[in-house]
Amino acid sequence: MSSPLPKADRPYFAAFLDLRDKPGVVVGGGAVAALKAETLLRSGVRLTVIAPELCARLAELTLLGALRHEPRRFQPGDLVGAEVAVAATDDAAVNEAVAVAARALRIPVNVADDASRSSFIMPSVIDRAPVQIAISTAGAAPVLARKLRELIERTVPFAFAGLAELVGRWRSRSKERFPDPVARRRFWEEILEGPVAELALAGRTEEAAARLERELGAAAPSRREGFVSLVGAGPGDPELLTLKALRIMQRADVVLYDHLVAPALVELARRDAERVYVGKEQDCHALGQEEIHALMVRHAGEGRRVVRLKGGDPFIFGRGGEEIEALAAQGIDFEVVPGITAAAGAAAYAGIPLTHRDCADACVFVTGHTRRGGAQFDWSGVVRPRQTIAVYMGVAGLGGIAGALVAHGLAPDTPAALVEKATLPGQRVIVATISTIAAAASRAKVQPPALLIVGEVVRLRSKLAWYGAKAAAGEATSSVR
Repeated sequence: MSSPLPKADRPYFAAFLDLRDKPGVVVGGGAVAALKAETLLRSGVRLTVIAPELCARLAELTLLGALRHEPRRFQPGDLVGAEVAVAATDDAAVNEAVAVAARALRIPVNVADDASRSSFIMPSVIDRAPVQIAISTAGAAPVLARKLRELIERTVPFAFAGLAELVGRWRSRSKERFPDPVARRRFWEEILEGPVAELALAGRTEEAAARLERELGAAAPSRREGFVSLVGAGPGDPELLTLKALRIMQRADVVLYDHLVAPALVELARRDAERVYVGKEQDCHALGQEEIHALMVRHAGEGRRVVRLKGGDPFIFGRGGEEIEALAAQGIDFEVVPGITAAAGAAAYAGIPLTHRDCADACVFVTGHTRRGGAQFDWSGVVRPRQTIAVYMGVAGLGGIAGALVAHGLAPDTPAALVEKATLPGQRVIVATISTIAAAASRAKVQPPALLIVGEVVRLRSKLAWYGAKAAAGEATSSVR
């Protein structure tokens, strides 16, 4: 007669044990033992470490009173009364003795780097207490488990802890309000997909709790409200997107994105999210700014989660302030998620430290593109000794910008660099002086997006360039020593 259950193809049973205030023993005093000990201590174990000597970390934990130390070699009787044991010495015979003693006493035992002698293994854990995510490869590939942990860490924000605590606090109340399990499940689905979750994950826990209380007191679930997130996409490289930005994008209903946002970044949004290109190329806009405002308001008014995805940082020449003014005027809830601005990204990838202490005491960000009909820019306020100048959107007017800087007192031989397509595989860095940078850029046929960096810090590139080839094709180095 065949078994009613399929044959197990997984050798471990996944479970979370409550070891709070339970006695445990770690045998070993080295770095591995310290890692195991800290994991057990985080679970509330009353820990004893048995080892003739301790590494610095275990000695520190002993001094702090976090654990008790028995300065001697292991004896089988040391496990009597324990509810969990770990063997983490560099002596196979000692580890074997711990495993044998633990099995005889029916105590769960973990032997470091030896799954065959372990009755349980310690998984790689993403800790957002009370939320915990454990990853195991059954001891076969611990490095792979750590890799998976890294991938999940990027998408599970630390604010999940606060959200889980908030939900737990109101769980019993929700059972009273919705006795029917199906209705209760639908209620929590709406909560976790709506403004309450958005507020909690944005760190606005008091507002989230107040809104959740209102939802529970309502006669019927309220209509889902919209929310807008202004998200900085960074300078180009998708891996420079922040963890918070990635998490928000993967929950968006609609994404409004700029010309400067790399296609790979747009693809990180949820698969079924609506993607709307709004342009924002210099002097060539798919939509005007007022139309973008109206689009955000309309989608949010329909109860959708909107991501306004902007290259660099929303508040540094990104017109983010205007956009949240428009949202505030319409009573739309919003948040701002900063991004790595173009100056920081371009300088870092070009090997030009903007505020190197030997060369600069300050750095100023300016735009080379102002509103049409606006007043002439005050370049005299930019030209200062030991100050780095980073110019955004200056390719079209590069000759005029360079001339204005020199006319206002900047030495013609001041080093200058133009960083094209910063942080991307096609990045180029054109190095010259402020008096020759326009001609060098013309010869190299530089196209936007590109950022101009002016100042003595540019000289450091010859030593500090690390991304791509130091002497890129088309790079001008004459007059810069």
